[in-house]
Amino acid sequence: MQQPHTQKTFWFIVIGAAFWGINPLFRLLLLETMTSLQIVFIEHIILAFIAVPLIWTYRSDLAHLSLVDIGALLFISWGGSAIATLLFTQGLTYAATHGMGQINSVLLLQKLQPIFAIVLARFVLKESWPKHFGYLVPVALVGTYLLTFGFSLPISGFGDVFQLGSLFAIGAAALWGGSTVMGRLLLRKCRYETVTALRFLLALPLLSVLVLTSPDAWNEPASATALFFISINLLASALLPGLVSMLLYYRGLQAIKASVATIAELSFPMAGLLVSWVTMQETVTFPQALGFALIWIVLYQISKQQDAKEVLPPLEKRAASA
Repeated sequence: MQQPHTQKTFWFIVIGAAFWGINPLFRLLLLETMTSLQIVFIEHIILAFIAVPLIWTYRSDLAHLSLVDIGALLFISWGGSAIATLLFTQGLTYAATHGMGQINSVLLLQKLQPIFAIVLARFVLKESWPKHFGYLVPVALVGTYLLTFGFSLPISGFGDVFQLGSLFAIGAAALWGGSTVMGRLLLRKCRYETVTALRFLLALPLLSVLVLTSPDAWNEPASATALFFISINLLASALLPGLVSMLLYYRGLQAIKASVATIAELSFPMAGLLVSWVTMQETVTFPQALGFALIWIVLYQISKQQDAKEVLPPLEKRAASA
């Protein structure tokens, strides 16, 4: 009887991840004035004003946290947010100086993220797979490949794969995939609001150190009008792809296996494709449309198979059994 509920929460993750795909709409103007690190830092300062009241409201959740849980929190706030983004950016930067094949290798290896999440969920959370999951995952990965590369072969040889940029990409994929698993682990003891707030708040100390040690200068807006639009963009970016997306994501993760959630996250590149098509008038190729359709079919099929037993019990029962 609870199957419709689990289907609904599955789509919470899909919608939450899709919000990440609209980030370029806010980044275009911001990157003319600030670096990615500076943008993320200011967004987290904005989010801290919301995170602190949330943590105070649900402070009782903190009493149930163990050292393992604190480690999981640091994993998602430091590893999944800051370090993974820096690794991926560094991988692209390194690859850009060594040819297009190595850039494509970085993009290709980043697609390993769902594999890391599925494997870690199996060993850390002891998750079993839904029906036909072993067939649906490869179809989704093929769809993701088509969205990025079409029918072309992105690398010219193994030399493009075995390079430093590839190691950065694999590290980022492992951290992003592991963050899905650590999030599900934390939701066994905490409300989704608490996990979301702590993810943003705990990232601030690390981001502060990174900003202070960064050689990049801060550029002042040329006019009051520019400052106004930059401020609006920062606020919108922090609230939509930031706060709203993560609240929806962790709300859904309460009832969805981490191994399934990582497939639901593939709505992110789907949304990115739609944003490029609608706002930037980029042409959608047939392979991209095919990849979009494959991912959508997989998401729909998995959504129908959700098991009500995966819904976490009320927080009081979770804490009592911890």
